[in-house]
Amino acid sequence: MIGIFLINILMALAWGAVTGSFAFVNLCFGFVLSAGVLYTIREQVGTGGYFRRAGRVASLALLFLYELVLSASRVARIVLTPDISDLKPGIFAYPLTVDRDFEITLLANLITLTPGTLSVDVSRDRRVLYVHALNVPDPQATIDEIRDGFERKILEAFR
Repeated sequence: MIGIFLINILMALAWGAVTGSFAFVNLCFGFVLSAGVLYTIREQVGTGGYFRRAGRVASLALLFLYELVLSASRVARIVLTPDISDLKPGIFAYPLTVDRDFEITLLANLITLTPGTLSVDVSRDRRVLYVHALNVPDPQATIDEIRDGFERKILEAFR
């Protein structure tokens, strides 16, 4: 997969050299153009997995954007509510299914970048991620939401 990605980048750089412009927009266009070429010849050179993974990574990025907007609106609603007595902040232990350092780091960063949540720590055996949430009335529902969202998409994209 990494090799095909590097070929895609080299083809984009070749596009920049042929057109005489290494502007960011032109290189991005060259990258998309070379991805189209690689997609066209995917059966001959075996790049089908590259595009499946790219689609899964794009799906993870879209899920993150969706969760970002959703949680930002939740946090805004909490901040604008004059009565916060029913707010239930807390730290909960999230049992990890992912086990590689990259996957754990990605999951922790996605959780931290989502407003209202913060990854606090990972256990020494790398099986539990401790997460602080601004409002967590039902920790199990939050755990299920993370497992069925971010963690599932990470497993699909990088396994």
